[in-house]
Amino acid sequence: MDAREIIIRPVITERSMNGISENKYTFCVDKRANKIEIAKAVEECFPGTKVVKVNTMNVRGRHRRQGANEGYTPDWKKAIVTLDPNGKTIEFFDNMM
Repeated sequence: MDAREIIIRPVITERSMNGISENKYTFCVDKRANKIEIAKAVEECFPGTKVVKVNTMNVRGRHRRQGANEGYTPDWKKAIVTLDPNGKTIEFFDNMM
């Protein structure tokens, strides 16, 4: 898989923004990707960064209703990537703080 196919989008929540001070960045990733592929994709998409650790979790879809219709939102995979503190940061997140 290509690096752009593995990293789908950043996760922008209050909790994920608090992790930036510890060099932890949160992404929504492809459900089939493993930790090694995620680490390589982050280093390729954001040149100059060095990944130290990757934590992943599968997030189950939530039950939703709209009137008489009900169903579940899609399942997705979350990756929390820890970068080297001496390396370069991801500028996209720096502008949000």
